[in-house]
Amino acid sequence: MDVMAPLIENPVQGSEENSDEDHELLSPPQHEQDNGRGLTFSQALIHLLKGNLGTGLLGLPLAVHNAGIIAGPICLVLMGVVCVHCMHILVHCSHHLCERLKRPSMSYSDTVAFAMEHSAYQCFKKTAGFGRHVVNFFLVLTQLGFCSTYIVFLAENIKQVVEGYQENSTLASTLPLALTNVTATMGPSAQSAADPTGATPMGGWDLDLRLYMLFSLPFLIALVFLKELRNMAVLCFLANVCMAVSVVIIFLYILSDFGGVRRIPLTAPVGGFPFFFGTAIFAFEGIGVVLPLENQMRDPKRFPMALNIGMGIVTVLYVTLGTLGYLHFGDSIKGSITLNLPHDAWTNQLVKILYSFGVFVSFAIQFFVPAEILLPPLCARLPESWRGACEMLLRGLLVCVTLSWAVLIPRLDLVISLVGAVSSSALALIFPPLIELITYSDRRQVAPAMLAKNLLIALVGFVGFLTGTYVTVAEIVSPSGGVGAERQALAVVTQAFNVTDGVR
Repeated sequence: MDVMAPLIENPVQGSEENSDEDHELLSPPQHEQDNGRGLTFSQALIHLLKGNLGTGLLGLPLAVHNAGIIAGPICLVLMGVVCVHCMHILVHCSHHLCERLKRPSMSYSDTVAFAMEHSAYQCFKKTAGFGRHVVNFFLVLTQLGFCSTYIVFLAENIKQVVEGYQENSTLASTLPLALTNVTATMGPSAQSAADPTGATPMGGWDLDLRLYMLFSLPFLIALVFLKELRNMAVLCFLANVCMAVSVVIIFLYILSDFGGVRRIPLTAPVGGFPFFFGTAIFAFEGIGVVLPLENQMRDPKRFPMALNIGMGIVTVLYVTLGTLGYLHFGDSIKGSITLNLPHDAWTNQLVKILYSFGVFVSFAIQFFVPAEILLPPLCARLPESWRGACEMLLRGLLVCVTLSWAVLIPRLDLVISLVGAVSSSALALIFPPLIELITYSDRRQVAPAMLAKNLLIALVGFVGFLTGTYVTVAEIVSPSGGVGAERQALAVVTQAFNVTDGVR
């Protein structure tokens, strides 16, 4: 959802009579009527791509590992098709309600609230306001979850960059000494060179991951103090370029070798599938930008085509990187494929730095959404002279909240799976089919095929929500090493012996 910046032209500044609409995800403007100010087809397509490509992309090789090399790619394609269908459902329901209520456009929570308010069932009419608050709650939860994921991603990648630099420096300084003593037994200096963790006897930085998170806190707080996202236009452009270059380098690296293909099992334990669901639905979470994009298109009738093309490209990229990444690294794959890149090449270190910069800038874009939903109603209750300072304080506190989540769950794979299972499944799979049934409930009879299809999609999303949340929380509370961890440990030991042999 990195598309927030170009879509938001002015923060919401509504009056008291419009207070219910002041705190939407993105307050959509009226459709442009041939005035040349709306988004073109190509611009909407680019924003769709940017809105779906983020940290979730880098976690898909682990998702394929959890589902199996056969089931993983197939399920990714199926999930992509279902998610795109749910996006179309949301757009169609919004159009139906706009025509019915003579409104120019609607946001996600607008669509839910008005669908319930004008439903044929009295129980939905009475709870329309509650429906709006539920959608806003999941939007805030999703965006803050993204921010926590970004903090863990930044900490893990920067930690690897620092330790990789130390490892390379240690090898460069100790290798000549080891070669001069080649006739002697391997001494402490050679042992230091053989250490794959990069720890050094003197001056080494073996810092805990949580300390790297704390180091990033002042920079993140300073970043979110930029309330006008148009001031970040240059940073956003540079971030997109950095992430695109990183993805290209990653593809070039994983395409260089598939030596261990025969050792990869064709199937995976069923217990790992909930982790796959959480990671995959996290990656496909672009439904929040669908209505804002459609509302701002110069020709909204062409948006369905842009949606199909954009999400088709995204799905192909997801399946390709997820499958090839798993084939290259096998069972040693980590929460982000960047964490598997070795330290011996400057291009690999560059990938981590560039993508970290892109994620750092994206933090402010993701943070803008919960800030616009939560802060205005709180600041409105304060005296005018206090509002500016209190808003800055609340922004800093929100960043601290996201940091605390990251500190409590310092594993990137688990954070991604938890956010995907808890909030992304609701927004992407559960709400849209139910919204369609409520929107068209004024008809005498909903088609049985639509009823069965929508209930099935919602049921799959709900089961994924329950199982994904349960297994992720269970893994957080009681971590289990398992076969994957044993194989990773074996790979580290093997690497250590290889380095030792090289020194000898």
